[in-house]
Amino acid sequence: MPSGGPAALRADCERCFGLCCVVPAFSASSDFALDKPAGQACRNLQPDFRCGIHRNLRERGFAGCTVFDCFGAGQQVSQVTFGGRDWRTSPEIAARMFEVFPVMRQLHELLWYLTEALALRPADPLPAELAAARDETERLNGADPETLVRLDVATHRRDVNALLLRASESVRSRAGLSGNDHRGADLVGADLRRTDLTGANLRGAYLIGADLRGVDLTMADLTGADLRGANLRGADLRGSIFLTQAQVDAARGDVTTGLAPALRHPAHWQLSIAPTRRPAGKPTRKPRRR
Repeated sequence: MPSGGPAALRADCERCFGLCCVVPAFSASSDFALDKPAGQACRNLQPDFRCGIHRNLRERGFAGCTVFDCFGAGQQVSQVTFGGRDWRTSPEIAARMFEVFPVMRQLHELLWYLTEALALRPADPLPAELAAARDETERLNGADPETLVRLDVATHRRDVNALLLRASESVRSRAGLSGNDHRGADLVGADLRRTDLTGANLRGAYLIGADLRGVDLTMADLTGADLRGANLRGADLRGSIFLTQAQVDAARGDVTTGLAPALRHPAHWQLSIAPTRRPAGKPTRKPRRR
């Protein structure tokens, strides 16, 4: 685990140099109010690396910013990998720092999933294999910039993902809830209120705008599921597997939505929820972990 324990896998923007506001490219859409090329600072990023419209991101057309999670990679890159030097006062490190950030984010995301998988207590020999994978990921996490940019992170991610899938299958089988396989399924705008999703494999499923009101998602594997705009009012996600805060933030729900103690009900869920409709046109789809 990175220095700081589980807290190190949560974003600490006060210790980051606004990397998520600079490194990714934005495309003008319902998620972002403007086009921004990769490596260029967002116009809302202030000299102190804070967002000038942080309290009003959704109202100003930047909903995509509110659902991004670096899993603590921002502060790791800023304070550890580059020793507290920032890209503004040390422009010579900017290009390398911007290359390292997406690699570190993937490593931190894997650390989060591996930690969650161990907490599920899958059957032997998986705990030992998961612990070994976490140790190796932690080792890579502490590497120097040159090592990180040369890292074959795709291969490491593939190997870890295979372990995570086995862990998911193990705990769902043990609970007697190995449900239907909807891995990578196109469920955009689907009415799933009468669908049995307990123990279902929803890894990488497209649930954009789906109607999940009142659905029991106990032991459902939601790894990488796209929940943007999904209606979770009254749904029970307290026992869902691998559900991240970013996925919750991207969805819609209310106080009747059941969440595990580690997850919070987003502030925007206080707003009323309009009836779910299949979005017009073809939504932008992002690669999802399966």
